[in-house]
Amino acid sequence: MNILAIDIGTTTGWARCTRDGTVHSGSASFAPRRTEAAGQRWLKFRQFLAEQRVASGTDIHAVYYEDVKQHAGTLAAHVYGGFLAMLEMWCAANNVPLRPVGVGQVKKHWTGKGNADKTAMMDTARARGFKVVDSNQADALAILSLAQQLEHVKGAAIAPEREAA
Repeated sequence: MNILAIDIGTTTGWARCTRDGTVHSGSASFAPRRTEAAGQRWLKFRQFLAEQRVASGTDIHAVYYEDVKQHAGTLAAHVYGGFLAMLEMWCAANNVPLRPVGVGQVKKHWTGKGNADKTAMMDTARARGFKVVDSNQADALAILSLAQQLEHVKGAAIAPEREAA
């Protein structure tokens, strides 16, 4: 089962597992540049999703994302809502199920603590052998691991030796 896990934000963490168990992950910035029109971040995000579908080799069978209910500020909430709207639209247009998972649920699954901080999330990813660049990528790997468990994927423990760059 091809699963895409996303930690939505201006810097979006992503992790994708294909049927053969290969894990690809990273972090992508959608921060607007001074010279760009306001809508460019949404266009870039839509292109990113299309690229993830192509890179999966066939199709994406489910998208899991961290369902954030509390934001640091108004701007963060607006940006998150915009990305979520784009993700919902893309999934609907491509007939891909979109499944939210709670922040605490992801953290508890990954670290054993529902209130783990960013450092703990990255430390856990590194302890499992992943080379993470930031907390967004670590969160996406945690979401992917939880998604595999929820989908009852055989060999559900994502493994670093199967990680591809």
